[in-house]
Amino acid sequence: MPIVQFTPFSSLVQPAFWHALTDFKIDVLRLSDDSVTIHGSYATGRSVKDRESGAEIALGCNLSVGGESFSKTDRAPAHSAQVTGVFKNYNTIEEFKAADKTALFAQVTDEIWKSITVDHSTAQLNRFLLITFADLKKYKYYYWFAFPAFVAKPAWEIQGDWRAASDEFNDSFLSAIEATQLASPRAFFLVRPKTGSDEPEIAPVEEYTQFFANVAPEQRTIAFLDPSATPSNPGWPLRNLLTYLHTLHPAPSYRILCWRDSERPNGAPFKSRFGVVSQGAGEVAVQTEKPTAVGWEKNVQGKLGPRVADLAPMMDPTRLADQAVDLNLKLMRWRILPALDLEKVANTRCLLLGAGTLGCYVARTLMGWGVRKITFVDSARVSFSNPVRQPLFEFDDCLNGGKPKAACAAERLKKIFPGVNSSGHNLSIPMPGHPIPPASVEQAKKDVAALEKLMDEHDVVFLLMDSRESRWLPTVMGAAKGKVVMNAALGFDTFLVMRHGVRASLAKGDRLGCYYCNDIVAPADSLTDRTLDQMCTVTRPGLASIAASTAVELLVSLLQHPDGINAPAPPPQTQGSEPPQGSEGVLGIVPHQLRGFLAQFRNMPITGAAYDRCTGCSETVIKAYETQGFEMLLKAFNEQKFLEELTGLDKLYDEGEAALEAVGWNDDEGEDDF
Repeated sequence: MPIVQFTPFSSLVQPAFWHALTDFKIDVLRLSDDSVTIHGSYATGRSVKDRESGAEIALGCNLSVGGESFSKTDRAPAHSAQVTGVFKNYNTIEEFKAADKTALFAQVTDEIWKSITVDHSTAQLNRFLLITFADLKKYKYYYWFAFPAFVAKPAWEIQGDWRAASDEFNDSFLSAIEATQLASPRAFFLVRPKTGSDEPEIAPVEEYTQFFANVAPEQRTIAFLDPSATPSNPGWPLRNLLTYLHTLHPAPSYRILCWRDSERPNGAPFKSRFGVVSQGAGEVAVQTEKPTAVGWEKNVQGKLGPRVADLAPMMDPTRLADQAVDLNLKLMRWRILPALDLEKVANTRCLLLGAGTLGCYVARTLMGWGVRKITFVDSARVSFSNPVRQPLFEFDDCLNGGKPKAACAAERLKKIFPGVNSSGHNLSIPMPGHPIPPASVEQAKKDVAALEKLMDEHDVVFLLMDSRESRWLPTVMGAAKGKVVMNAALGFDTFLVMRHGVRASLAKGDRLGCYYCNDIVAPADSLTDRTLDQMCTVTRPGLASIAASTAVELLVSLLQHPDGINAPAPPPQTQGSEPPQGSEGVLGIVPHQLRGFLAQFRNMPITGAAYDRCTGCSETVIKAYETQGFEMLLKAFNEQKFLEELTGLDKLYDEGEAALEAVGWNDDEGEDDF
């Protein structure tokens, strides 16, 4: 009798699988090369008709893996059988090549054999093995599948030949099986005729003894979902199924139904095949030892060896960028900072007030940290002096009067990385010391409302403006709304970077100060009657990028601290001393202020307490804003002494003057006495 020839599995890897592997490697596996469980699936064999000859051409006997293969809840597609596999990824191509494939293969076959002999289960009969090396920088994936199948000795033989299932069963019998398989696909199942009826009864293969207890051998049929479409060659799953039967239920022969009709068009003939197989005419030998196994997949050259998937030429560049942009950040977590919460940083919505030199550098550094939501606010246009100092602008942006800075900066961010959600708003921020004419009050009110709305929609506000007074309104709003407010200001060779304190700390008495807490005067007009060098921010060229990067790093350290926005400032330390317990987060300390001195290449951390008469963050000012709204703000813009009278700074001046007058000065004493 002819020996049964089985059609081996061919791997069908969906492109989504490689994207899922990339994420799984970076976010879960990292440097681990432990084996993990993945899922695959296969469906009934398919064929296509040759247009010229009309002959049926069988397609591959495919086992497919896709984007959901790493999910624990993955379900097989409709009309398909789900299978589990062992997945092992190596960190280098050398480790992949040197892998002990024999030992890995033996481990999988041991599991299959245990499931047969100990568990008496068919659940692991199609278990597969996949080893990979993912070159994530070049988007090349080296992989090798194994579909272990036990070797029968002597070989299985077919009595006669495989024939159409409709030659053995009538159409109503097959239609009933079809309906059952459509409702709940089984990889392996038993079939017997129902007593006194032409209808079939179906059961799991595990119930072989009970199900076939009183059934004649010629009416016992073992069926399997056949991924092969070749008329004379059943698919690979039959090999391990026959091993299962021969080991647990030895018999002279088995009636096999190769089920291939899970998606049969209405009225089309059945494609399933039927045959009787046996191991020669001799006495049936009971299988007690694990048989040898085969199953490593051949490569495209038809040789035993790995395959390679090169996705770079076929991938969407935007998706390539989306996967690559955060690679450096995720690599940090592998060995350096496993506790780093990148998702918290990425989900932080940042509002940048000012799209100049500081704003451009802050935006670039935020993108480097994976922040996806960046919004600019500025009222200026790009000028010819900007592009060399402000990296989001080019020469063409200066032509025809210049493009609006905020919108131009936002558009340039999208060109750098299309995945960023960036927008720009051309908005003037009203300022104390700059009275608003009656005709412009309504517009100012709209501008204030627009700024309030933007602050409500963001988590962090960066104050990156040129003037001192332009920072006042967002300082008040940020304090009232409980936002993280980051401030950066430049001198010629010095800079200040600070985080504003929040009201939540007020009850504890350790609230940190804001930008205005060290002042005993209200912000006033610093823009009028200035010379050219005073109208421009004159700084050493490298200072802005240092200050901007420092501000972003301070923000990220704050986000990673367990206390978040309420993180305490570290107390003063002597040189070489360690920070006190609890003052550090994942990225270290979170200072209140950093003052940088480029002339000495030195940074100095400073802590400043909130001032109860501060014109920017005191409770008096915040409550007046919360209760009176725009009316209070309008007074602050138009009335020179309003903020000083509101906070009591005017009384402080009077007390100081009175103290000076109370001092007795002796005009008769000589200079030598001083």
